[in-house]
Amino acid sequence: MLKTTQDTPLDSAADEGTPVSVKIRERLQASRKRFNANDNIADFIEPGELALLLDEVEVKMQHVLDSLVIDTERDHNTDNTARRVAKMYVNEVFKGRYVHAPTITEFPNAEHLNELMIVGPITVRSACSHHFCPVIGKIWIGVMPNEHTNVIGLSKYARLAEWIMGRPQIQEEAVVQLADLIQIKTQPDGLAIVMEATHYCMAWRGVKDMDSKMINSVMRGVFLKDTNLRREFLSLIPRRS
Repeated sequence: MLKTTQDTPLDSAADEGTPVSVKIRERLQASRKRFNANDNIADFIEPGELALLLDEVEVKMQHVLDSLVIDTERDHNTDNTARRVAKMYVNEVFKGRYVHAPTITEFPNAEHLNELMIVGPITVRSACSHHFCPVIGKIWIGVMPNEHTNVIGLSKYARLAEWIMGRPQIQEEAVVQLADLIQIKTQPDGLAIVMEATHYCMAWRGVKDMDSKMINSVMRGVFLKDTNLRREFLSLIPRRS
């Protein structure tokens, strides 16, 4: 094989000039994996690449500011905005796309608990994948365990919710993703989730209705089959504002 003067293969040298986003995308496509806005792609990001991705987003965000005709060279309020926005997207509000799920310690149901348990309200923050406007709301989770159910700490439900919501989301899909994840982690007889949220794509733009909220739910297992249990869960949720 031909070598460069640094004894590096020519194809590797060419690869050094490839944007990291392209490398990640090519890995996803080669594995035939979906990379929609609300998908997690952490398995396809190699060590050190997240910092490079942040740098790349900063450059492209600067192009957006330039196209919006904002003088970031003379405006002291926006002279570092591209970097701040890049850090916000990669390290904060969309972090759930780029990092693996939080470590969750699971314990056996040693006491054979089989009574309804409700966790919430858990405050969640996301962004609508249509406009990247904030979605701010609360989630209530109901679990009906059995003797084989894995027990996890109460705070872990919040961590799982944060990981799922930390991506551009559609509320209906986010609740289903969270339900699937908790179902896998705990294996309960029944699982119920209710989410209520304000969508700033309606409050900040469009119709600009600050009072409108969206409420949706997912019912699994005995919550789906037993109307009395479902009614009990819904009645025990504290009065929503």
